[in-house]
Order: sequence, then C-alpha cells, then structure tokens
Amino acid sequence: MRGYPFLVGVTGGIGSGKSTVCRFLSEMGCTLFEADMVARQLQLHDVEVINGIKALFGTEVYSVDSAGQMVLDRKKIASIVFSSPEKLEALNTLIHPLVFREFQKAVHDAENRGIKILVKEAAILFESGSNKQLDVVVVIVADEQQRIERAVRKGIGSHEEIIQRIALQWPQKKLIEKADYVVVNNGSEEYLKKETEALYSRLLSAASLACNHL
Repeated sequence: MRGYPFLVGVTGGIGSGKSTVCRFLSEMGCTLFEADMVARQLQLHDVEVINGIKALFGTEVYSVDSAGQMVLDRKKIASIVFSSPEKLEALNTLIHPLVFREFQKAVHDAENRGIKILVKEAAILFESGSNKQLDVVVVIVADEQQRIERAVRKGIGSHEEIIQRIALQWPQKKLIEKADYVVVNNGSEEYLKKETEALYSRLLSAASLACNHL
C-alpha cells in the first residue's frame, strides 16, 4: 500500500485515438502528462537537446520566425527519422531521459497536490521503457484503415507516409500483449467516450486498491 497518485500510461499507434481518450480522462478528473508535448518543448527550449538535434540533423533544421521565436522543422526531421531507424533511435536516446526527468517532477507535484490518478500519454511508452515507471498501461487500438484515415484527416501526413510510420511502430498485437487494459476505438467519438468512462471506473477501483486513502 502506498499513497497517491496512481500512475497510468496511455499509448497506441498513430491514429489510434489515444489523445482523445486522454482528453476524456482529463475531463473526468485525471491529471494529464503529455510526454510528446513535453518532448516538443524540450526541442525548443533545452540547450542540451537543441545542440544534440543540430549535431544529428544539421543546424538548418532550426530557424527564427518573424516574432523572434525559435522554430524547428519537424517535417524535415520526420522525413529523416522515418527512413532511418538509427537516427530515430539517436533522437529518442537524446530526449527520453529528459522527458523521464520531467515526469518525475510531475509525479512529485501530484503527490503534493493529492492527485488520485496521473495519466502519462506517450506514443512509444514500451519502446522507451517508461512503462516501468507506471502502475498500469492502457493501450488504444483501432483497425489500420481507420487509423490511416484519421491521421490523414489530422494532417499528419499523406496516406503513404502514414503507412510508412505504422510500419515502423510496434504492431498492435505486441502492444495488446503488454497492456493491462485495452480500448478498441473503431466506432464514433461518442462510443469512445462511453468506453473511456468504463475505463475510468476501472482505474478508480484499481487506484483505491493500490493506494492508501490519505
């Protein structure tokens, strides 16, 4: 037995709907840590990360906009890493220890605030090893064609680019094997919200079992 927060990971392949599930969980009362957003902020504000990215991809991937703000050419980096597993691994090795550090800060803050459930949303939760920090992991899955269509609608890339990204990610079957909970997202957003409500109820029960009522 220990105190709160109960640490929940949410992951899934591109177009699976993990961000929507996390938004619903946040609306239901969970505190959300968005690992991918934190990584993006580090790429713009952390000197160690900036210098590392310049060394990997060249100084030209950074520029300054008209407002004097640093801009990173994420499309160029994406085009490189999704055709070079070595570059992708090097980028992840550079960033993930710092995201881990920021999550530890979020956990400490949640402890001080008495937060019951802290959700970590991350695209590569198992691949980075960060699942070891967590109490349970939720995997969001969907049919591949739906994932492709959703990702294209969101402007993430072309049909061909999304297929290429899916091929580089862990297969859903492998994610499911490692999951504590699985949410299937093949229906409407309303249906997904109902599934998330059921998930939230299960997470509350699991948190109560695992944590002291302080």
